[in-house]
Amino acid sequence: MTDQEKPLAITMGDPSGIGPEIIAKALVARPGVRALVFGCPSVMERAVGIVGADSNVRALRCVQDACFAQGEIEVVRCGNLTELPAMGQIQATSGQAAFCAIRQAIVSAQEGEVSGIVTAPIHKEALSQAGIPYPGHTEMLADLGGAKRVAMLLGNDEIRTVLVTIHCSLSDAIKGGNFEAQRAAIRLAHEGATALGYDNPRVAVAGLNPHAGEGGMFGREEIEVIMPAIKAAQAEGINASGPWPGDTVFMMARQGRFDIVVAQYHDQGLIPIKYMGLEKGVNITLGLPFVRTSPDHGTAFDIAGTGKADAASLLTAISYADKLVASQSKGIA
Repeated sequence: MTDQEKPLAITMGDPSGIGPEIIAKALVARPGVRALVFGCPSVMERAVGIVGADSNVRALRCVQDACFAQGEIEVVRCGNLTELPAMGQIQATSGQAAFCAIRQAIVSAQEGEVSGIVTAPIHKEALSQAGIPYPGHTEMLADLGGAKRVAMLLGNDEIRTVLVTIHCSLSDAIKGGNFEAQRAAIRLAHEGATALGYDNPRVAVAGLNPHAGEGGMFGREEIEVIMPAIKAAQAEGINASGPWPGDTVFMMARQGRFDIVVAQYHDQGLIPIKYMGLEKGVNITLGLPFVRTSPDHGTAFDIAGTGKADAASLLTAISYADKLVASQSKGIA
């Protein structure tokens, strides 16, 4: 069986949030997709009822039990959730259930049972209450997936960005944006854009300080750290440039000047993407030994259980996962 013939694993996310609901909606909207939900069958049954989907939930012991029958949502049972958690609330049991689903999906990806992983939103505080020692999906996937260095790529149809640092304080982001982190992010941005179909992608690197440091007037990180990393990437044949001012580089990328932007820290890269609409965005983790994508939004506890959640971003994440799996099969990624 080729990777493209294997199913995608879709982790249910926090069962108290909108993850199960948007999964139910997405699988109804794309009935032909080969995908298995990893999580709790009872949670998915509740979600199907909330959204009014005409689907039957079928519990599986393992991936090999799947039959992909029309009108069925097949769920690989993960964890031992004994009762349905309340909707829209931060709970340790929900954090533990979300983690169990992710952990099992990673194992299945490593064993070659699934072609990739699409993750529904989790809640970081719920993970913390459950004693899970990870601040988010990216760190969890990197550690359990055995990746030495990963980067977060977020994008939509107009702009894409890779982050040098991810879930940390701004002061730690400044410390963490060293030469090696810069060079790794540039490399991963090049590889990620290539996997998405860009030939010799144009990688723009954002500066850390206002006006990209203004020649050292507003900080020397651009001169002493970022520029040397750009030159090292250029020496490897990567079409990288910068550092460009953070307040204009995304505008230039949207105008078609660049294919992907390396942002220095979380908000610098995510604000432009999310401002253009959460329903359009997708999150891709680069550097893993398997494909992973996710929607570009959170658990939305305020509307969880109402059936109002929009599955557009999850559908985009599924489409990107399919595209990346196809690229890997062709030896592009």
